[in-house]
Amino acid sequence: MLDVASSNSLTSSLIPQFRVQFTQPSHHHYATLNFPKTHFKRCRNLIDSSLHPTSNYIPQAILSQKLPEDSPSAADATNPLPRPLTSTVASNSDGSSLRVAYQGVSGAYSELAAETAYPNCEAVPCDQFDTAFEALERWLVDRAVLPIENSLGGSIHRNYDLLLRHRLHIVGEVKLPIRHCLLANPGVKIDDLKRVLSHPQALSQCEHTLAKFGVTREAVDDTAGAAKFVAFNKLQDAGAVASVAAARIYGLNILAEDIQDDSDNVTRFLMLAREPIIPGSDRPFKTSIVFSHTEGPGALFKALAVFALRQINLTKIESRPLRNSNNGSSKCFDYLFYLDFDASMADPNAQNALRHLGEFATLLRVLGSYPADTSRR
Repeated sequence: MLDVASSNSLTSSLIPQFRVQFTQPSHHHYATLNFPKTHFKRCRNLIDSSLHPTSNYIPQAILSQKLPEDSPSAADATNPLPRPLTSTVASNSDGSSLRVAYQGVSGAYSELAAETAYPNCEAVPCDQFDTAFEALERWLVDRAVLPIENSLGGSIHRNYDLLLRHRLHIVGEVKLPIRHCLLANPGVKIDDLKRVLSHPQALSQCEHTLAKFGVTREAVDDTAGAAKFVAFNKLQDAGAVASVAAARIYGLNILAEDIQDDSDNVTRFLMLAREPIIPGSDRPFKTSIVFSHTEGPGALFKALAVFALRQINLTKIESRPLRNSNNGSSKCFDYLFYLDFDASMADPNAQNALRHLGEFATLLRVLGSYPADTSRR
């Protein structure tokens, strides 16, 4: 237990001193923060208003501030398990009462994914993926929608690592078609452009088209951020690769639409919540797990075979380096495996598969069992 006296003006007017309790599960460190109910809403509103008078943008710096005690979950503090959601509440809500975190600034594809997952929600921009995870974990938002893979660019490795680091749950997914546009300030033509700014993946997805234009590519943090930078600095020799929404928000002209090299450009986003979903059998479900296995001939083959033997379709497998465990038993080039498969954990067949998996591997976590039909194309 660590006592910290708050000296930050953001919170000192609310609570002069508070406690942060750090617990250490099997592989990771978590901070248990308790907020007083009487101060939570005031504190969150104060944090929101301190960011920008017209914005709910959450920078990483805000999350580094110590927060007051007693979150709204204080009533459940004696119960170590979070309250489960139903699949209907998790995936079909119109989102009108939800604050949903996404990475980027207004006009980002992630914002569109958040609004697709939870129509009528209050989309809350965050400057980093880490910020969105922490905002959800600390009750600053109600949900988060973050990218996990792109059909052209591959996996978002950072978010795979954060899924295991944070005790959040996958409650759905959204597959969003990505349509890139070349944007520039009014009066600027394609021939005037010497450079184009965007996220590295967006630039790579438009590589051949941009090469035809003869422009230099410059990587920045996100697509909408590139559009904002070009607009706010009134650049006459630079454009941005971003969405139609970004052009509208920042007053830019669309010089070319659908400039991606491959029309089959889709990003899959995960819908995250603090509470796990209750798996059902009324519709197709997908389950995501993380496991590790011991060395030996055919070890991974045996682990995956437990699904093939039961006719369970695997839709995704991703390996990530296994960080040193607390006892130092892991070695260089040991890996974790993230696995998605088409089955609900309400299905005895899936339950038997995971029990069988335990004979060959260590199941670290079930990240979520969620409806596979929540995506909207």
